[in-house]
Amino acid sequence: MKFEIIGDIVNIEIIAQGNGIRDLPLLRKQHELGNWRKKKGIALLKLPDGSIAKAEIHWYEAHGIGKVKLKIKEWL
Repeated sequence: MKFEIIGDIVNIEIIAQGNGIRDLPLLRKQHELGNWRKKKGIALLKLPDGSIAKAEIHWYEAHGIGKVKLKIKEWL
């Protein structure tokens, strides 16, 4: 599902990093080497139908690359 993040992501936590990330080989193949971390946080999202909802989102992040593969994990 496509969505747009409105405002800041809050309550950010690191879930996994380095070799603890199951998708690490895929991330390195698609994006490049980096100090990858899997993170989670709470954000307000604007959905394609124009509605706004609060959800927990997960993503991967590396310094110099930024956030990739954002996904909605749970609606709040």
